[in-house]
Amino acid sequence: MEKVALITGCSSGIGDATARSLLDEEWTVVATARDTDDVAALAEAGCDTAELDVTKPAQCENVVEDIVDRHGRLDCLVNNAGYAQLGPLEDVPTRALHRQFDVNVYGPHRLVRAALPHMRNRGDGTIVNVSSVAGRVATPGMGAYNGSKFALEGMSDALRGEVSQFGVDVALVEPGPVETSFTERAERQVDDLDPSGVYETIYRFFEDASAVNGVGAVPPERVAEVITEAAVSTDPKARYPVARAGKYGVAARFLPSSWLDSVYGLALKYLH
Repeated sequence: MEKVALITGCSSGIGDATARSLLDEEWTVVATARDTDDVAALAEAGCDTAELDVTKPAQCENVVEDIVDRHGRLDCLVNNAGYAQLGPLEDVPTRALHRQFDVNVYGPHRLVRAALPHMRNRGDGTIVNVSSVAGRVATPGMGAYNGSKFALEGMSDALRGEVSQFGVDVALVEPGPVETSFTERAERQVDDLDPSGVYETIYRFFEDASAVNGVGAVPPERVAEVITEAAVSTDPKARYPVARAGKYGVAARFLPSSWLDSVYGLALKYLH
């Protein structure tokens, strides 16, 4: 019997690539997005598709229940949907911070709660949470996004210990820069802010970072390969840093905070 995966955020990028990768592994793939028109190409490729806004609790529950009713199982949940709210924390309204956590933290939590009873009853299943290097190392101007991914990492670590007794695995995938439209959406989030006028160097840093974001960036298919590795493994690792940029970025958490502060200080001084 084919294994079944539910993937969020499949309208483009990593989600789209992951759906295609698991199709190649002959899985039944349920690819979701807020607008099913955005996953029409995946439907043509052989995926089941469904409308899913991860900020809507009832929709999260209904999608999982529908999958189990139709296929009798759910082997893997890939929590991929997410975005980056950039901006100095003083300039980020609390409502924007809440929205960031609603998508990046509460969304995965809603789906985990919906999926776990079915996985636990079968004594098997894998939850793959797509995090980021930003979930291990914080950067000035990315506090909202860092906070959401740090939270996802902490929740995943706790969850892994809680559900291992039921035969359920939990893995984190930690990409660095990826060649997707993710950066463009992040820039739009910055444009929606009302700057206080005292963080010009940080906003200039965003502009320069956008210009060099391609350095070390990997195609979404590379991240999809890693997600697929975690999904199909009978004993997945706790963490999967992706490519060289991901591995180096995650390793930076071991540096003294004073060193990282000095590096950020020099970068901002250069832009002043």
